[in-house]
Amino acid sequence: MSQPPQPPQGGPGEQEGFGAPYEPRPGAYGNPVPPEHQHQPQPQPGPYGQPPTAPYGYPQPQHHPGPYGPPPTASYGHPGPRPSRPGGRSRGRAAGLVAAVLAGVLVIGAGVWFAVGGDDGADDGKPLAKESTSPKEPGAEPGPKATSAPGAAEINKGRKEGEAKVRWVQRNGVDLPGGGASALGPWVVGDVVAKAMYRTASGYSLDDGARKWSLRLPSDVCAAPTRPTADGKIVIGLLTDTSTENSVCDKLQMIDLATGEAGWSATFERAPTQDGLANIVMAISGDVLTIGRVGRTDAYRVSDGKHLWDKLPGPCQSYGLAGGAVLLAAVSCRDQPAGESGSESGSGSESGDVIEEVRRVDPSTGRTLWTYEAGKGWLIDEVHSVDPPVISLRKGGAVEGEWAITVLNADGTFRSRPAAGDDVPEARCTGMRRNVGANLDTCVGVTADADTLYAATKHRFADGVLTNDVVAFDMSTGRKKWKVPAPAGQTLMPLRVEGGKALVYLGPPGAKSGTKGVGGGIVALGPDGGAPRQVLRHPVSAAGTERTFTDPLVLYTGGRSLLMLPYVSGATDEEEMELPAMIAFGD
Repeated sequence: MSQPPQPPQGGPGEQEGFGAPYEPRPGAYGNPVPPEHQHQPQPQPGPYGQPPTAPYGYPQPQHHPGPYGPPPTASYGHPGPRPSRPGGRSRGRAAGLVAAVLAGVLVIGAGVWFAVGGDDGADDGKPLAKESTSPKEPGAEPGPKATSAPGAAEINKGRKEGEAKVRWVQRNGVDLPGGGASALGPWVVGDVVAKAMYRTASGYSLDDGARKWSLRLPSDVCAAPTRPTADGKIVIGLLTDTSTENSVCDKLQMIDLATGEAGWSATFERAPTQDGLANIVMAISGDVLTIGRVGRTDAYRVSDGKHLWDKLPGPCQSYGLAGGAVLLAAVSCRDQPAGESGSESGSGSESGDVIEEVRRVDPSTGRTLWTYEAGKGWLIDEVHSVDPPVISLRKGGAVEGEWAITVLNADGTFRSRPAAGDDVPEARCTGMRRNVGANLDTCVGVTADADTLYAATKHRFADGVLTNDVVAFDMSTGRKKWKVPAPAGQTLMPLRVEGGKALVYLGPPGAKSGTKGVGGGIVALGPDGGAPRQVLRHPVSAAGTERTFTDPLVLYTGGRSLLMLPYVSGATDEEEMELPAMIAFGD
């Protein structure tokens, strides 16, 4: 692992489909901003309702080149593009997916819920959106007839003693346009898990998967923060209108996730140049929403929509944000705006003319509290944790470039750099699947507490199937403490640390694995290593369905787990409608 120069220190089974009635609810995008009242930020829960700085669940194993698996899109503030990966399969009638140029940063720590993307689905097969009018490609032929995946009742018939039951399964139930759609969220508030996809935001019962509310939106969802406020409010980004050619992500809509009620709305003010409204990142800290895009950073008060500030001090602007207990911003500093340097290389970010920094920012004022300089030519690829700060850095391409993990102290000064040796860490991000809202704070695989950093290693083939290890490092020295291999034919992905132990998603055995009689689930690893301890055992009978969740978001709390898809797409309309999009386990 190459080291950057050390910088100066500074339901009952089958549930209804995703969607809402066609008529928008009164107040959906159009409520005026209420009178302004000054509010101080409140303590911020971690992602999806958990305590501050909780991380995310692990996607189903898929091999990606490069030490971390390349981000799918360029960080929109970076002068040069990063490698791109399409979000899901392109259907026969679609030309493909457009890569969004987004960046964000990840938060981890002790919490209750953790997640990494998903889509709200249905099992009753009743579409709540009309047939897409997108033209089919000439000569496109329908694929083979889709076979429905089993529902909860059928799966539970094969459940064995000691295995958790499948509480409910939801199928997509919506015919989506083009190559499918990204699902943003999930966000957990009380007994509701909510998400936004295409032109609808919906909330579901965590207990039985029944839809509790649905809010029809006037245009496509194009961005959203990773976590809501402590009282369950979220602000999402919407396209200007339903036009695919002229729309930009320039509208805001606040939603109460507990009830589905629409609150205030607003429209972005365009910057004179380098606005980048098609590619924004969003983060919530306390009662403040911060939005980053090329050339401008804005902050709004979530409770009433008051605009608080519109730029960071100095010549640098944020391209990535991480919210939660504190607000961290990844900023890019250069003499000229991105794309205007006149460089003939065509990729300023790789030519070393950019200095990137991580800053702790006061969300209410935009004031910088501390700064950590990444070093000339190094990009801030991911922020795995804001408390303690754990950052992934990259120089050069995602596959052939150099990379490093850096641990900071609470004041932003350098603490350590884990020395991985041959045990190359690998994180996964929902951006590998999504084509919008690809915040880097939806990455999984690296989590930490004050003393220990836990990292999944790069996947490798063993007996024809993927497997990997979890490696632990001392946060103060960077020295490796231990390595624990995944069970045969399975994979491990750390989610968060709780009670001094790392909670880890155990993927089900691969379809071609010789491992029989085991399923997926949640396991725990202590600071001293040892064999993974079973926390929640998913039924073996659910393994086939669980494997259909490609790069899912994984949630766990109160003895229950939930998997959701970050991108919904099928080879045919029928396959897309029948696609299992969410599954919950637990007694």
